[in-house]
Amino acid sequence: MFGPRKSLESVTQHAHGQALAKTLSWPHLIALGVGAIVGTGIYTLTGVGAERAGPAVILAFAIAGAVCACAALAYAELATMIPAAGSAYTFSYTALGEALAWIVGWSLILEYSLACATVAVGWSGYLVGWIQSAGIVLPPALLSGPHGGGIVNLPAVMVALGVMGMLIAGTRESATLNIVLVVIKLTALGVFIAFALPAFNADNLHPFMPYGFGSVETGGEKRGVMAAAAIVFFAFYGFDAVATSAEEAKNPGRDLTIGIVGSMLVCTVIYMLVAVTAIGAMPFLQLANSPEPLALVLRSLGQPVAAYLIALAAIIALPSVILVMMYGQSRVFFTMARDGLLPRRLATVSPRTGAPTLITLVTGVSIAIVAGIFRLDEIAELANAGTLLAFIAVGACLMVLRKRAPGAERLFRCPQPYVVGTLAILGCLYLLFSLPSSTIVRFVIWNVIGLAIYFLYGRRHSVEGRVTAS
Repeated sequence: MFGPRKSLESVTQHAHGQALAKTLSWPHLIALGVGAIVGTGIYTLTGVGAERAGPAVILAFAIAGAVCACAALAYAELATMIPAAGSAYTFSYTALGEALAWIVGWSLILEYSLACATVAVGWSGYLVGWIQSAGIVLPPALLSGPHGGGIVNLPAVMVALGVMGMLIAGTRESATLNIVLVVIKLTALGVFIAFALPAFNADNLHPFMPYGFGSVETGGEKRGVMAAAAIVFFAFYGFDAVATSAEEAKNPGRDLTIGIVGSMLVCTVIYMLVAVTAIGAMPFLQLANSPEPLALVLRSLGQPVAAYLIALAAIIALPSVILVMMYGQSRVFFTMARDGLLPRRLATVSPRTGAPTLITLVTGVSIAIVAGIFRLDEIAELANAGTLLAFIAVGACLMVLRKRAPGAERLFRCPQPYVVGTLAILGCLYLLFSLPSSTIVRFVIWNVIGLAIYFLYGRRHSVEGRVTAS
């Protein structure tokens, strides 16, 4: 009904020159997950979430984390069962069929590219503020795209191209650098908690839920705990990038489970601590919508040096988010090209590094263009829609493959798979419809364009489709 499906046997078999090198161990994978998850979200979305939910942004983080935890358990089982690149796209191709896999892959491209561009634009803002605080004036035309009154956001373009260069140099080298950047980020958040927690004031938590629990649209904006959860969800995803590395894991059965579940556990604890500390130290109305909420809290507590260091850590370490997300997108692109749904010449691997150089180049340049042209508010929320659809598909794949292939080897078995899969689907659907209606409309348009490309090109050039027909 939804096109041909890949068999569990064929999904890990690849033509010569189109297999990725196995270079990653579990420390690399945990760092990939934490590197993607701990980033722009926790550094900036605490203020946005507080504006939408008040002190109950703490609860919003918990809800988003719980939904992601269900998805993470499903990812862990499927990634160890199907150790091939492509993440949710590959799982869907095996369990649901080619057409649905295309929609998932097309949504993942949206997720990763917009997440990369969002972080690049956010990093540019940190860098420009840092430079200008030193008294250096930069040309405004080179600090924002046409929609922001400039020509191009040059710092955002440069960081995207710089990360692209690191990925082209090799997967292992990039992952090792990412570990260093993750340590810097976690140290900075530890410094924030150490300085801000002593200023905790329980009065700042009242009223705890000023806008209610559900997502209600008022004055063109959605407010409530679930509206905040739909936004701070951006701060959690990234562990799916670990699943895209399945083909490059040295010991996928052990390493992928540790990488996916471990990164989610570490980040959920960190987020809860940071959210409680920030809201407890400052009334939420002062924190709401601040582009740098953590630095704002520290400055209000008379800790300018600590605030300075937090901003410096963001400048140094946020590129790790771009690195992991660009890595994830390049692997999804690569897998779709290897399957013939995109031009197969893109699915070539460098004999020197074992990495897909050409597709990484295409990915990096396209992200740099988006980051250079569009404003942050134009690209942030749309990334969430793509991720939520992918998580819904993974929950469905978990249950379908338990029915269709009950005897297949599963190196990690998700506990209560039908409960976990159902909760992942329902939770993600609720968050999806808690997004602004304009975001949902843009997401539908994106997928209509994607389906047109699939029927005009992908379906006719599909490798699996030709095998099935013969």
